[in-house]
Amino acid sequence: MYVLRRATSTIRVDENLVLRPASSLLVSEIIEAFEETWPEVSRAMPWIIPDKDIESQIRDFLSETERMGRSGLLHHWVMVRPWDDYIMGLIGFDKITRSGKANWNLGYWVRSSEQQHGIASRSIEAALSWLGELGDVNVELKVDPLNPAGKSTVMKVVGKWSGQRCIEGDSSITVAGVRTLHVCHVITVGPGRGTD
Repeated sequence: MYVLRRATSTIRVDENLVLRPASSLLVSEIIEAFEETWPEVSRAMPWIIPDKDIESQIRDFLSETERMGRSGLLHHWVMVRPWDDYIMGLIGFDKITRSGKANWNLGYWVRSSEQQHGIASRSIEAALSWLGELGDVNVELKVDPLNPAGKSTVMKVVGKWSGQRCIEGDSSITVAGVRTLHVCHVITVGPGRGTD
């Protein structure tokens, strides 16, 4: 399946939530949200090495994300409350897939103080709709089966988009020295798909 490339752009989810392209200009605010949510956030960003300087790792991630987002090779957004620019989390797509059936892998996290308010679900739906505006695209969603909130969110998305369990995409992820098998589902997004 050929996938058109386009630059990451702002997505207005609703009056309480906007997804803005991730930028190194927001490094301080993202680090604040990251630190508030440590260690849970490490599930979404397992490449962070806790014994090394977190700020430089996040700064490097944001620089790469910003550069690759402009060329459509990655898409990452900060979840922002629009009236005060408060950072509520991160969501994005990368090309690190395991199933052999997907073009993109979805990842996200919401800061601790903003969880249980539907921010993840609304952000995921908006980002998936944006990704599928130009045509059908296959997306992997991986979740730690021991994370009830994450599992519930992923299963709602899989149901809405008529996704399938994809054992071939299961992968063990090491977070803070603990290896956990994350289960994979694949959905197809695109025009006319995922509508209720």
